[in-house]
Amino acid sequence: MTEPFDTKPPKPGLLSRLRASFLTGIVVIAPVGLTIWLIWTVIGWIDAFVLPLVPARFNPEEYIGINLRGIGVIFLLLFTILVGWVAKGLIGRSLIRWGESLVLRMPIVRSVYSGVKQIAETVFVQSERSFEKACLIEYPRKGIWAIGFISTDTRGEVADKAVTSGGLVSVFVPTTPNPTSGFLLFFPKEDVIELDMTLEEAAKLVISAGLVYPNSKDPTQPPAQQVEPPARAAE
Repeated sequence: MTEPFDTKPPKPGLLSRLRASFLTGIVVIAPVGLTIWLIWTVIGWIDAFVLPLVPARFNPEEYIGINLRGIGVIFLLLFTILVGWVAKGLIGRSLIRWGESLVLRMPIVRSVYSGVKQIAETVFVQSERSFEKACLIEYPRKGIWAIGFISTDTRGEVADKAVTSGGLVSVFVPTTPNPTSGFLLFFPKEDVIELDMTLEEAAKLVISAGLVYPNSKDPTQPPAQQVEPPARAAE
């Protein structure tokens, strides 16, 4: 006896399957393609800027007649290593101080140079001054929670003049989807909840606007049931 209604869903047609395969291919190809294109473009920019400054006798294109992309990057790396090696010596440090003294006398150039130098030292030199842990804080008001990155214990005038019982913690609260911008806030230590997730996992959570959670801590999944070990057999 046949049922009055067919409960089986209709099979997708050929166009639906092709569309699904096409979208899956886009998801796979787009990140790889964009990454390769970006790297290739940046290398081309560096070559276009560096190669005209390289003497012709050192340029391989003069000997083989082929423009090898990436040669400018190699020259830039070698030049950077050479400058860093010279800057570590006594003569190099003296030349840097003399050059900085000249730059700091120029009104507009002084501001640009100081800002760029501070950013470069923060990103490349002071690698030991990184965020310690990810945390959870109530911001912008009680009852609303936000992801933050603990930098250091608050020191100096801010810590001295703030009235707290247990000290302050400097927390950087990033914005979504750009975690490089945000707010520097000072929270009492008792109001900061440290998280088990790593800094990379917390950054992914912020960038994805809450769509990508650490695998073991996905709040949309039920908690893993604890499996009790089997009872030992009676001897």
